[in-house]
Amino acid sequence: MAKLLGAAILVIFLFSPGVYALEAIEEVNINTATAEELMELPGIGHGIAKRSIEYREATGGFKNIEELKEVRGIGEAKFAAIKDMVMAEIPR
Repeated sequence: MAKLLGAAILVIFLFSPGVYALEAIEEVNINTATAEELMELPGIGHGIAKRSIEYREATGGFKNIEELKEVRGIGEAKFAAIKDMVMAEIPR
């Protein structure tokens, strides 16, 4: 009975709508992204997005993604959470 219940729970979990909400996010170019695009990253709200754009404009763009840690509010943990979702391509 316990195995049957466990299997039923697994089937419900696998086919629940919430599972499909885990979409893969495309890499965000931090040198061209809008505030809205930056806010799609986990843990990035309006304030950090705004400061990121201000930093980008003041410095002529991010040279690499590690430079994000210079933005107030992006520390090691937040950077680790988003580093695989961002790139720093400088537009021509």
